[in-house]
Amino acid sequence: MPELIRFYIKNCIIGFGLAAVFTGAIMWFNVANLWHLISTSDIGILAVIVFWVLNGIVFAGVQFAVAIMLMADPEDKDEGPRKGLGVPVRIPAEATSGAARDNLFK
Repeated sequence: MPELIRFYIKNCIIGFGLAAVFTGAIMWFNVANLWHLISTSDIGILAVIVFWVLNGIVFAGVQFAVAIMLMADPEDKDEGPRKGLGVPVRIPAEATSGAARDNLFK
């Protein structure tokens, strides 16, 4: 299996694991009374599975994005957003008469 595919699958599994922990914490602390709604519903297990899968998609995407961003070389950290742009230079502009300006837009 290619290394990139293994990297993606590993990070997706980590993301879904984090989503399981998050879903468990939401249920444990009864946030927004979700535990009560799920435990008294006849399709509560389906609601938990859907909640976990949808959160898993988000967590897996964020986990993969963070893993990709952390792959940067250490020497790239010191580069500022303006590195290599140099010193700003003033460029003089000439004012032209109205006739010259009108000929530009014909």
